[in-house]
Amino acid sequence: MTILLAGATGLVGSRVLGVAARLARRVVPVGRRATGMAGEVVADFAALPKLPRAGTAICALGTTIRDAGGPDAFKAVDFDAVLAFSRAAQAAGVRHFLLVSAVGANPGSPLLYNRTKGEIETALATMGFDRLDILQPGLILGPRPKRRPVEAFLQWLAPTIDLFLPARFDHYGAVPATSIAAALIALAGQSAPGVYRHHNRDIVARALDLYVNVN
Repeated sequence: MTILLAGATGLVGSRVLGVAARLARRVVPVGRRATGMAGEVVADFAALPKLPRAGTAICALGTTIRDAGGPDAFKAVDFDAVLAFSRAAQAAGVRHFLLVSAVGANPGSPLLYNRTKGEIETALATMGFDRLDILQPGLILGPRPKRRPVEAFLQWLAPTIDLFLPARFDHYGAVPATSIAAALIALAGQSAPGVYRHHNRDIVARALDLYVNVN
């Protein structure tokens, strides 16, 4: 099974590569920055070439308004690039698409970040993939190349917050990037049709199932 992967150099995407390598899964990175992997596609998402044939695609693209440099640049990544990748993947034969979104995604939200995440989820759901898995993690734990002071503080505080977070709100808690990556690889092996959304608890459960089944 060949998996196309957008966002391979990011926090979650780089860990997807690591998990896939340990399980001998073939992944073809697609993006603007090279990973050094054989067969990768290095191109701008605004002008993607024809992608290699594949049945599954994972999109781990994402940024913040601050890192992107403004609202328009943010939407260019979190909506335009994601949509471009999904269309190119579908043209390459992909029938199963997996997206790393975020908790709180809502096309009707007054917050640009949550609204954009919700809008791309809605757009993907209308594309006709046989199966669409949308992961909506809370705070993603892991080292980032760019220092984000507030996020770094929240990551440091996350274990304490999670201790006091009521079970019904645990989807707003923290989840390690490695768990998200493992869940993505586990879900990539599923074939039941439909649109599925996964929050923290299910993400961690899928990751644990993967490790239990391969060890």
